[in-house]
Amino acid sequence: MHSKPVLAHDDAMAILQAAKLEALKQTWPVSIAVCDDGGHLLAFARLDGANLASSRIAPAKAHTAVMMKRETRLVEEMINGGRDAFLSAPGLEGMLEGGVPIVVNGQCLGAVGVSGVKAPEDAQVAQAGIAAWLAEMRP
Repeated sequence: MHSKPVLAHDDAMAILQAAKLEALKQTWPVSIAVCDDGGHLLAFARLDGANLASSRIAPAKAHTAVMMKRETRLVEEMINGGRDAFLSAPGLEGMLEGGVPIVVNGQCLGAVGVSGVKAPEDAQVAQAGIAAWLAEMRP
């Protein structure tokens, strides 16, 4: 049997709060989703003004990032580069930039998905949430 670290509720909420602070600082109306290593939603927020579709897209991006164990930007680039067949991958819907895995000591613990603004800005919000949480863990 193996032991592995997992995200606790407080971890997910800390990541969500840090991502939310970045979005508010930039005045970006987004939805933010944090999922565990199985792609299951742990925390979610749709900020005021975020479009309704973003509430579905953000969790899908988080799910895809954790399943692929890589940023969804890389998946989008792969498809745009000609691997159209990847669009038929079962269970993956959020293949747009804005999903970022949470990796600690080489292990993927979950992911953050953000939707609502330009794709690089979505990713910036997700990365800010993860970075702040990691900094808090490792003073």
